[in-house]
Amino acid sequence: MPVEKAPEKIPVVLLYNIDPEWTTAEKEEVIDYSTQLGHALIEEGHPTVFVPVVAADFDHHLHAFDPAEHIIFNWCEALPGVLHSEWLVAKRLEMLGFTFTGADSEALALAQDKFRVKALLDSAGIPTPGWQICYEGESVVCDRFPAIIKPMNEHCSAGITRESVVLNREELNARIPFVWKNYDQPAIVEDFIDGREFHVSVWGNETLTVLPVAEMDFSFFKNVKDRLCTFDSKFIPGSQHYEKIETLLPAPLSDEEKQGLEKVCCDAYRVLGCRDYARIDVRLRDNTFYVLDVNPNADISIDASMACAAEAAGVNYGQMGSLIVRMAVSRHPVFGHESGRQAQSKKKNMKDRRSRARKASPTEDEI
Repeated sequence: MPVEKAPEKIPVVLLYNIDPEWTTAEKEEVIDYSTQLGHALIEEGHPTVFVPVVAADFDHHLHAFDPAEHIIFNWCEALPGVLHSEWLVAKRLEMLGFTFTGADSEALALAQDKFRVKALLDSAGIPTPGWQICYEGESVVCDRFPAIIKPMNEHCSAGITRESVVLNREELNARIPFVWKNYDQPAIVEDFIDGREFHVSVWGNETLTVLPVAEMDFSFFKNVKDRLCTFDSKFIPGSQHYEKIETLLPAPLSDEEKQGLEKVCCDAYRVLGCRDYARIDVRLRDNTFYVLDVNPNADISIDASMACAAEAAGVNYGQMGSLIVRMAVSRHPVFGHESGRQAQSKKKNMKDRRSRARKASPTEDEI
């Protein structure tokens, strides 16, 4: 078993991304959230250094830190200026020999591709809405409405508006080209589950813990097209979806419903290779819980669903962050194991590995 370390023995590098192309308000918001997390970790006893990533080549930001002596708290959602690149951050950290929180590069790359996610869920027998991929120029046969049209490789509800929910072939045939044109990627056509929606936060590795479940209450909306979490609902204060979707935490669930929901979410967590923490979005229809999405790099801002769920479970923000750090510690070759000669040998091996990684330039596929 890993050796338990006091928080002051686990130095943390909080890595987060700031895109130079963002507006001043966007930059300030990310800095504010990152500062809140960093200070919460410090209050728990973790020596914490803040490291913003402002360019695709971020190795030089980490040269001052020894992988044998630090844990990276990976809160990067992308490399600045590089689309769909959160997995590349993790890949580079792996090459540099750092132990970091959250999912590895393989799981992050997988989660970005809804085609692969849906195929894995289907093969594992985990309920997910019926689906098909529509590549540019192809026609699609869809006989079940309502349906929902999404970009295949986006997260955070990018490209999701009320117009994404289509009620007939005419609307379907108009929305699919919209995705092709505006997102330059295939469209995924899904059965729209017009039912209760749950955001389920899970953490752990060998043993999983399901936090109190949050339900998105759409009861204000009478039109089926409005009963979904849009991009506006997450990021545009003042928008109708932002203001009128209520969050019920904990969600009112019977014991049987709770058990069924937790099983589906834990199964999806493991099948997708999540690590340390994740959020699974689920809808309920006809007593079946359907997995909509798996988020292995879920938002852990102080007001996001995971932090709120942790608070509902009696775990404050700093404690949540520290728990995530400690889960990563179990993978650390020094903190997670013995000290003394073995630790010194591991430190030397890590330094050698890091030196080799520095010399290796990113490939064209990486950036």
